[in-house]
Amino acid sequence: MKTHFNIDFLEDSTETLRAIAHPIRIAIIDLLFSSGRLTVTKIYKQLKIEQAIASHHLRILKNKNVVIVKRDGKNSIYSLANNDYHEIIKTLKKVI
Repeated sequence: MKTHFNIDFLEDSTETLRAIAHPIRIAIIDLLFSSGRLTVTKIYKQLKIEQAIASHHLRILKNKNVVIVKRDGKNSIYSLANNDYHEIIKTLKKVI
């Protein structure tokens, strides 16, 4: 394949996009961008989904470094690792 991107970048990009490519995960990214830092409780209540579902999707995003989590006592506080992930969502809005 002829491209100016190296294969590692292409593979990492594909895996990150695959992690983002789910309606709930897109909603989580949008919510974290607009709200900043949130607990899993606030996330699942605002998205009107079950806690286990929110935790599952947050774990996928965390494993691809899209979100970061910090402990605050017994709470886990989630935020975007980089606000530029929201740019992907904004670009999707423009092209779809």
